[in-house]
Amino acid sequence: MTVDYQHQGEGVLQITLNRPERLNALDGQAKRELAEAWAHAADDQQVRAIVLRGAGERAFCAGSDLKEIEATGEAVASDLLARALPGVGLELNKPVVAALHGHTLGLGISLAIHCDLRIAHPDTRFSFPEVRHGMLSGFSAITLPTLIGEAAALDIMLSARSFDAEEALRLGLINRIAETPHDAALELAAQLAAHSAKAMEWTKALLLAQRKRHLTHHMALVDQARQDVMRYR
Repeated sequence: MTVDYQHQGEGVLQITLNRPERLNALDGQAKRELAEAWAHAADDQQVRAIVLRGAGERAFCAGSDLKEIEATGEAVASDLLARALPGVGLELNKPVVAALHGHTLGLGISLAIHCDLRIAHPDTRFSFPEVRHGMLSGFSAITLPTLIGEAAALDIMLSARSFDAEEALRLGLINRIAETPHDAALELAAQLAAHSAKAMEWTKALLLAQRKRHLTHHMALVDQARQDVMRYR
């Protein structure tokens, strides 16, 4: 298994991307496992808050596994990718906290921004490198402007430039910086898990209702864009 699902007690679930030898880059199997983990978490009555982290010291997630894509000439289907992102391909009204460190690239940022709260180590380095590789981050292109504004989203997605945690904080991409983001994320998740589960679920659902409608409306366009970009790589 490359995605670990571990109860931490007191209603907190930890999901770990566990491919440290590949900087937690996600191949097709890992994306399927992650989709299954979110579905299980949504139905798991023991879970009231979730922490998402990456194993190892070097990366939260370095994106999709480009070696697999180069070898096969194709990316996973859009519906699987949507289900691998928390709350995109299926309902997930439990709060998700991302603990970020090191390389947080492409699909790694997409995972982070579809979590509800993001805590990053000072060493975290972000970028959307897809345009350099003849690819795109379709779901993030829909979601990101609602988080940081259209101009900033255009800047970082079209330039593919790297930026640090301090800039991510200024942009509003992350909520805070911590020397021990994993510990901070677990602490925050425990605080969230202590609240009324039903009130938390409805509050999240209402806060993200417009984003959800927006994503659902553009699902077919994202699929068309991904297929077209892969055709011309």
